[in-house]
Amino acid sequence: MRDTVTGLIANYDAKGRYFDQDGVERLKSYFETGTARVQAATLINSKAASLVKQATVTLFAEQPELIRPGGNAYTTRRYAACLRDMDYYLRYATYALVAGNTDVLDERVLAGLRETYNSLGVPIGPTVIGIAILKQLIKSEVEEAGIQTGAFLMEPFDYLISELAEKDI
Repeated sequence: MRDTVTGLIANYDAKGRYFDQDGVERLKSYFETGTARVQAATLINSKAASLVKQATVTLFAEQPELIRPGGNAYTTRRYAACLRDMDYYLRYATYALVAGNTDVLDERVLAGLRETYNSLGVPIGPTVIGIAILKQLIKSEVEEAGIQTGAFLMEPFDYLISELAEKDI
């Protein structure tokens, strides 16, 4: 797993170059938001179970067909799998938040996820909606706690949503 610093160093090293102004600015931005990243991750960690539960309750209120007979969250086993997956997305998004880099999402979440869900008949759309709900809950909690916010906070969630969302070709 890479973070912003190791990713930046690797890119410059591969080109055999010293940091230029852009590289220095990217490092500066990462370090300026470091405390807020850790504070947000600490908050997320302390409220993870309730955030996941609240996100799934909201998702099922918006998409009640998922918990009706024949729905993908119908039965206790499938409902539990939904909660597990939401927790999984939240945990890895938190890693990416702290790292300031989405590589961990590609490596640990997105690689093969669409194929796995398709083979199991699990729709991607509700997953995307659930992640968007988590994103909004996180934003509200972090703002309410008085922790600095910015694009860095939403980036992991936006990346997951973008990569999972259906794309027109």
